[in-house]
Amino acid sequence: MSTPSLLSRVPSPSRAVQRVIAGAAVVGQAGLAVTGAVVRVTESGLGCTTWPQCQPGSLVPVTDPVGGQAHQWIEFGNRLLGGGLGVVSALCVLMALFANPRRRRVIVLALMMPLGVVAQAVIGGITVLTGLQWWSVAPHFLASMPLIWLAVLLFRAVGEGDEPVRPLLPRPLLGLQLGQAIAVGVILIAGTLVTAAGPHAGDIRTPRLDIPVSTLAQIHADLVFLLIGSLFALGFGMRIKDATAVQWRRYWTLVGVVLAQALVGLVQYWTGVPDILVLVHVFGVTLVLIAAASLWVASRDRGPAPVAVTSEPAVTEEPELAAR
Repeated sequence: MSTPSLLSRVPSPSRAVQRVIAGAAVVGQAGLAVTGAVVRVTESGLGCTTWPQCQPGSLVPVTDPVGGQAHQWIEFGNRLLGGGLGVVSALCVLMALFANPRRRRVIVLALMMPLGVVAQAVIGGITVLTGLQWWSVAPHFLASMPLIWLAVLLFRAVGEGDEPVRPLLPRPLLGLQLGQAIAVGVILIAGTLVTAAGPHAGDIRTPRLDIPVSTLAQIHADLVFLLIGSLFALGFGMRIKDATAVQWRRYWTLVGVVLAQALVGLVQYWTGVPDILVLVHVFGVTLVLIAAASLWVASRDRGPAPVAVTSEPAVTEEPELAAR
């Protein structure tokens, strides 16, 4: 009889535990984007003047009789949340490695979480060291968006199987969903350009993108209207093909958050981009991504989740019985 390996003695996380960890990754990725917006609207982007330290010679905020510590703690708090997300991301990987059965797709999705956190940390460092130049701030925000999507896929993956994807909607509607996902990505890029030309630089000394905000905002709005039109087209297609109740709930959730986002964006423009609406708008972006990814996974099926594999102990015969 072979001695069980050390890894085999580690208890396998239940599916409920796996979903909690994956859900924490979704919340953490979204929360990091929102706290990043808090840093911007409070002009705290250079509260910590260097990276990876907060101030030269100190990892944490230091006493500043001139500027105070508020901006330092806001920026440092965002960094701490990034560290907490790193812990959650590590748990995702451990969850996938010790799951029973161990599944390649879950492992790959789980690995995306810590890799994304490392990439975010590096981009954040570049952003600080370049003095919050808009071309460095935009990628810092945009990097969080695919990670939110992947976290939703991970959350779904722990509760489904590994069979080849079976479409639950006609392929033209799945193609429309793909086009919508691409449109959301382009809208996000356009949104970062609007922000780059707007008043919220993260620090009052940071130069802005030299393009009229009205021009960029119009392009951004036109793209949003295109997305809304495609969503209504998707709805008509789902009605013709008798979509399931789950798909309808997720569809209307997506439509609701997209329309709410459009309304917030219009109010922002009309009222001069007040700070609180910036935070609401960024929070809404995360909800749009979560809702879109949730409808995406509800439109495809990979079969039931695999059952845990139990190893039976080897049975050896007694010497006396073997000799008979």
